[in-house]
Amino acid sequence: MDKWNKLADKQTIDKTIVALKANGIEAELVENAEQAKQRVLEILPAGAEVINMSSVTLDTTSIPQEINESGKYISVKNQLNKMDRETEGLKMQKLGSAPDWTIGSVHAVTEDGHVLVASNSGSQLPAYAAGSLHVIWIVGTQKIVKDIDEGMKRIYDYVLPLESERANKAYNMTAGSFVSKLLIVNRETTPGRITIIFVGETLGF
Repeated sequence: MDKWNKLADKQTIDKTIVALKANGIEAELVENAEQAKQRVLEILPAGAEVINMSSVTLDTTSIPQEINESGKYISVKNQLNKMDRETEGLKMQKLGSAPDWTIGSVHAVTEDGHVLVASNSGSQLPAYAAGSLHVIWIVGTQKIVKDIDEGMKRIYDYVLPLESERANKAYNMTAGSFVSKLLIVNRETTPGRITIIFVGETLGF
């Protein structure tokens, strides 16, 4: 288990950033969660339409509070919370799938520049894959792995048990969570659309 929670060294981080950029994904490194938050706020334009996806990583940065409570942005989460899923379910789905800006995290990034995101509901995947005009992922460097095979092992052997435990506590999901859907981003075709902010401390799982 410790293998999947060990911060990457500088050489590995640098190699991964170069590979990501070669695959059309912007990437940079900051030291800690506070710097990650400040970097996100530098990138986000005032008045932007933004959704923060559910993420243990994001919850450690207080980025969601800034987006949803500061009044500086158009919060998609706030809009969704005012809607009725029974009568406005399709509208809610569309709104969450194609916001201008999406902030979230991922579960593994490979040294050769691929990104893996696992999900039970799949609700965040449309925006990540293509729907959102801009995507920012906050990623602790413990999530850097050698290749896609290692990324899959990290998801199933490490992330899934922890997410199952969290989901059971939060939502009484006694059966645990599932890797119902899996997104692998091999390359981004729109320059500048996706940015990864690596953080040199352990964030999320």
